[in-house]
Amino acid sequence: MQYPFTRKRRLRVSQSIRNLAQEHTIDVNDLIWPVFILDGFNRTETIESMPGVERVSVDVLLERLVPLHQKGLNAIALFPVINEQYKTDDAAEAWNQEGLVQKAIKTIKSTLPELAVITDVALDPYTSHGQDGIINEKGDILNDVTIKALVMQALSHAKAGADVVAPSDMMDGRVSAIRAALEDKKHHNTLILSYAAKYASVFYGPFRDAVGSAANLGKSAKDTYQMNPANALEAIDEIAMDIDEGADMVMIKPGMPYLDIIKTAKDHFNVPICAYQVSGEYAMIQSAIDNGYLDEQKAIMEALLCFKRAGTDAILTYYADRVTAWLSQ
Repeated sequence: MQYPFTRKRRLRVSQSIRNLAQEHTIDVNDLIWPVFILDGFNRTETIESMPGVERVSVDVLLERLVPLHQKGLNAIALFPVINEQYKTDDAAEAWNQEGLVQKAIKTIKSTLPELAVITDVALDPYTSHGQDGIINEKGDILNDVTIKALVMQALSHAKAGADVVAPSDMMDGRVSAIRAALEDKKHHNTLILSYAAKYASVFYGPFRDAVGSAANLGKSAKDTYQMNPANALEAIDEIAMDIDEGADMVMIKPGMPYLDIIKTAKDHFNVPICAYQVSGEYAMIQSAIDNGYLDEQKAIMEALLCFKRAGTDAILTYYADRVTAWLSQ
């Protein structure tokens, strides 16, 4: 039999050759660590639906962050767990300059000034009803009223020292309003990471448990503002609008079930594309690891590599702490 001159298996013949031919790699610079923060001191709480992830007070977080930053971790994303007494219909605690997130930013930046701190600009941790926006008596989300609240929240984060504000609410026009307010208050270097294509996904369930909004939300849904999982072309419109309004980076959420959206976004736009390996993705992978069905390190690294192959520049992953440690070895 005549074999072809080209044999693709030659590029797979040994680990050293496979390394030379590898198109994509995972680096610590690709990672953003999402963390759940609590008020108080020396506090940790387990999250039943996210085994291995904890809610922590800021002092505990700092103890964990310092060695990770020394190993190269560049960025974290803060998600607050707000006490019930501070949750209201108007979410006013969201822009309290002495609130949990605002104080956390100051504390972290005073200890680790070079670590990029990204903050979630959304009202659901602060609302009594668990929605990302202000609602009327009928339960409708009021887009423009919500934007005013989001602007105040973003400004309070920027004033506290956040490097990046990340509106994840999916209200129309919020990026331009936040950008205008940041410029007006001379926060010229505060970046906006817009959750531009955020789908109404079932994979957010464990996250809502983690931040304590699941009980408030109840059986309500977020379908009137988050995207329909069936739609792909719509995501391009959403991303283009947010870039035109002043977004510096954009987020696709969830991650692995939406790799096609990531790839399309990367092909269309010349801004950093981020993806969120969300709580439901984490819970599935971790459950398989804990049951012995998957090899921990290989499964995690392969999943993250898929994000890079699809075109992501940065990945929000609850595995960032583990991966940072592995990459430093």
